[in-house]
Amino acid sequence: MHYHVSLYCLSDLAAAAVRAGQVSDARVVLHAAERAMGASRSARLDAVVHRASALLGDPDEAEARFRAATDPVTAPWPFEHALAHLNFGEWLRRRRRSVEARPALGTALEIFERLDARPWVERTAAELRAAGVAVVPTAAPEAVSGLTPQELQIAQLAAEGLTNRDIGARLYLSPRTIGFHLHKIFPKLGVTGRAQLRDALGDLARPD
Repeated sequence: MHYHVSLYCLSDLAAAAVRAGQVSDARVVLHAAERAMGASRSARLDAVVHRASALLGDPDEAEARFRAATDPVTAPWPFEHALAHLNFGEWLRRRRRSVEARPALGTALEIFERLDARPWVERTAAELRAAGVAVVPTAAPEAVSGLTPQELQIAQLAAEGLTNRDIGARLYLSPRTIGFHLHKIFPKLGVTGRAQLRDALGDLARPD
C-alpha cells in the first residue's frame, strides 16, 4: 500500500490493535506517522489521527480526541465519520455513560444503514441495545424483495395493526392461512413477531 494512502488506515489499525491487545505496537506506528506528517494535514487526516489517538492514547485525553474525530467537518467521509461515532459511543458506554453514548451510536447506525454496511449496522445496533435502546433494524432491500406480492401485502397490513381475521377478510383468505404466511414472512425480514414489522418494512409499511 502506498505510504500516503496508508495514513488513512491509522484509525482502523488502532481499532484492530485495541481488539487484539497490541496497543503498544500500534502506538509506535501512530507516533512515527504523526512525526512524518507534521502539523500540516487535511481535515480528513486530522480526524483519522484524532480517532486513532483516542483509541490508543491517554484516557484523560480520549474524550476530547473523540469529539474532534466526530466533528461535522468529517461528514463528507461518511463511513469514517460513522466509525468515529461508533468508537466514541462504545467508549462512553464502557464508562457507564450510556445516556451520553446513545446519540453517538444513533448517528453511527443511521449512517451505516444508509450505506447498507450490514456488519456495522449489526454491531452498532448491539451497542445501542446494550445502552438501553430498543433497535429493530430496517430490513435490507433484498429481504423485502424476497417476499412474494401476496406476502408483502400481508406484511403491510399486519404492520398497520390488522389482525389475522381482518387481513383474511380483506384478501378472502382464512385467518389460519394468514398465520401460515406470517410465519414464513418473519424470518425473511429478520423479525420475530408482528410488532416489529412496521420498523422492518419502513415506508413500505404504509400501503395505499
